[in-house]
Amino acid sequence: MSLEHTPICDFGWTAPDFALPGTDGKSYGLRHIRGANGTLIMFICNHCPYVKSILDRIVRDGADLQALGIGVAAICANDADEYAEDSFENMARVAKANGFTFPYLHDESQQVARAYGAVCTPDFFGFDAKDGLQYRGRLDSSGHGRAGDDAPRELYEAMKQIAETGRGPREQAPSMGCSIKWKAA
Repeated sequence: MSLEHTPICDFGWTAPDFALPGTDGKSYGLRHIRGANGTLIMFICNHCPYVKSILDRIVRDGADLQALGIGVAAICANDADEYAEDSFENMARVAKANGFTFPYLHDESQQVARAYGAVCTPDFFGFDAKDGLQYRGRLDSSGHGRAGDDAPRELYEAMKQIAETGRGPREQAPSMGCSIKWKAA
């Protein structure tokens, strides 16, 4: 397991568009995900212990952000040939079992992950209503373990601020997790 950290937020960087299949049988682009008050794109996967340890909070925060007019989607870009747990079929099982209220998209070619500069799972990209990057931080302080019940909801609070002001917090702690499992060249 290779531990990676996300880079510092490049404020204003524009979200690349995409066309990806969802586990619900529909195809999605950025225009389908975009919310009136912003957009959250999360790179996750099924097998990463970092994602597994926070999946319940990802689902909770995703639903809470959708209620604030934030569009939300999760993308899995891992090489499913090498990591069978991250296959499209298993993605559909994970989305259903965990009650995802947002699309779970498959980036089989890994082109979208490369366009976004995703480095790890989880990797969170929070955009304003005009698709400008405002957050590239972590969900909370949990890391590989469990955050305490009183841990600040960093991603939620940052996205709420973006929804209200159009700007993300200047201070952001990077996300950390397993490296994206890139296909061999």
